Amino acid sequence: MLRNPLPSSGRGRAAGFTATAALLLAGCATQQPGTEFNDPYETQNRAVHETNLALDRAVFGGGKPDRKPFLPAPVAEGVANFSDNLGMPAAVLNSLLQGRPDPAVKNAARFVMNTTVGLGGLLDPATAVGLHAEDTDFGETLHVWGAPEGAFLVLPIAGPTTERDLVGKVVDFVIDPMNGAFPEPERYYVAAAKLGGKVADRQRYGDVIDDILYQSADSYAQMRLMYLQNRHYELGIEAEVFDPYEDPYGQ
Repeated sequence: MLRNPLPSSGRGRAAGFTATAALLLAGCATQQPGTEFNDPYETQNRAVHETNLALDRAVFGGGKPDRKPFLPAPVAEGVANFSDNLGMPAAVLNSLLQGRPDPAVKNAARFVMNTTVGLGGLLDPATAVGLHAEDTDFGETLHVWGAPEGAFLVLPIAGPTTERDLVGKVVDFVIDPMNGAFPEPERYYVAAAKLGGKVADRQRYGDVIDDILYQSADSYAQMRLMYLQNRHYELGIEAEVFDPYEDPYGQ
């Protein structure tokens, strides 16, 4: 049985990290007038991007026409489903922090159904009955609270983000109810499953990822454009934009 999603110690840590997040965001780089993207660290970002590309080619065979799947398709689907299900409690918490009870209730129902009927989340019966995920994170929570986006960043391995979303990732890790739901060593298995979901997604959406990273004249500029447009779409800033997740074979 899962523990209390956010015990008293977790609430204290959440409050502390929320305050820290506010202080960090106060120093976010501001966009200069007349610039299309807030990317003051472009030189450093491009260097990290090139390193990430080299790692992607070495580990996943990115950009190679004869690239072979490293997981059978059903296994990749199951791993991705399991990882997504583990993220539902954090999405519920963030929806509540955003003052949005409806997505919180829907995600809670998804988690219960997929955890029970869906064999721990390996299957996704919730989607089959119309309970689609309402994904969110603490980066969106900060956006709802009025925090500025800050500068565009590229992280080693993790890839594109923004200053606001980077703070959000740190806070998400700390306040994620699943981190306190299991003792050691089970919590490490949960972390490994979440990482496995990212690996499975690289395979599932590999064709479009390769198009963006290896078929563009400037893969960095294309990646930056796609990330920011899609993120703004998720946050409701842009009403219409290409959403790579609509294509089951591309990101």
